[in-house]
Amino acid sequence: MAGRRILVALVVAAVGVAFADSSIVVLALPELYTRFDTTIERVSWVVTAYNAAVAGAALVLIAVVHRVSAKTVFVAGLLVFTAASIACAAAGSLWFLVGARAVQGVGAALLLAGSLPLIVSLTGSALRGATVWTLAGTLAAALGPALGGVVTQALGWRAIFVVQAPLALCGLLAAVGVHTAPLLEEGWSRSASRRLPANACLALLFGALVGVLFLSVLLVITVWGYSPIAGAAIVSVLPAATVAARPLERRLPRLAAICGGAALLTTGLLGLALLPFASVGFCAAALVFCGLGLGLAVPVLSNAALELGPGLSRSGTLTIGIRHLGLVLAIACIAPLLASDLEPAGHRAELRATAVLLDAPVGLGSKIPVALDARSEFARAQAGEIPDLSRPFDAHGAAHDPALAAARDRLVGTIEDTITRAFRPSFVLSASFALAALVLAFVFRRRLAT
Repeated sequence: MAGRRILVALVVAAVGVAFADSSIVVLALPELYTRFDTTIERVSWVVTAYNAAVAGAALVLIAVVHRVSAKTVFVAGLLVFTAASIACAAAGSLWFLVGARAVQGVGAALLLAGSLPLIVSLTGSALRGATVWTLAGTLAAALGPALGGVVTQALGWRAIFVVQAPLALCGLLAAVGVHTAPLLEEGWSRSASRRLPANACLALLFGALVGVLFLSVLLVITVWGYSPIAGAAIVSVLPAATVAARPLERRLPRLAAICGGAALLTTGLLGLALLPFASVGFCAAALVFCGLGLGLAVPVLSNAALELGPGLSRSGTLTIGIRHLGLVLAIACIAPLLASDLEPAGHRAELRATAVLLDAPVGLGSKIPVALDARSEFARAQAGEIPDLSRPFDAHGAAHDPALAAARDRLVGTIEDTITRAFRPSFVLSASFALAALVLAFVFRRRLAT
């Protein structure tokens, strides 16, 4: 019995890595575009390529996964995922990294599709195996940014992919000696339509998670200037709240958990949209709501989307594709909106920063060179790079000049607040995905309640 639990844990570790990879590199994005001397828009493909590949590969796999041994699919996915992870770690250019991430996504789709029947076989129960699989995916998605931040700060961005390879290969130990026959699922198409509302709600909720897993992290790291490990500490409230929701989720009726979770996620995202200023406390409180919503709704919806009978492998593969498709489509909607809002916000921030600097009680001998250097930093921002607006002040003696240090803090605070407000429309759009999931769950309440 203990041996089987170890094998289940090894498979779950591989599943967790594959799900966490959707967001694990977010806190490393600033280091990546500095390393590759690129722009925010281009480096975002490191995230998008992986999720798009998982979605596309999973949707293609639906046609064949039921005719192949789950063990074969799982092992093939592990090998592709591991090889691509090593390639990511060795990447010497941005587009090589993006390509390797796409291959990694294909491996993840295979790995995840084969892991569900494998876990069911190891646990001896379709219900127990599906529960373990969905919980692993939910918690890993929530943990991704925090784990990536810690590894990036401690060892650098390449270490994220180096660590993944042995964790994924642990699943090979579990695959040895486990036999799963192909499942010919002739009745799956008739039962699939009953599970479409659950899958549609999952797609919308994962679309909403773009605001939680990506926008909030970019806000904390890129705009507020926190280090990756400090950012990881801030966003760690998300997985903590997700775990805390677990006892409540088991006690609530299915529909109450789904609707309550979607409502909490909507509330948390609206809280992020309405941040009055750059405040870690308000941000963490909003992320707690998001984590509770994630922990309540996603496991219940994932279980509702799965066919625990002969359609298990295909329904699980469909769910993998749907949730990542929701992420990709939401990124495609939200990224252009954020980019269009940031440009005018940058101009407003520059004007307000100029006013702060002009009003500062600092002599012209310091004010003029600081202003010239600050202008260079704003030029970097307009080129798609992250500026360091503390640098001009520090370079001209802010460490020994209290007036200059006060002007620096006021100017940086003004800019942070201005850019923070530019994120509002994107957070509202993210919240609209969660709200749409809530409405859809209410419309199909009878199907989701049973």
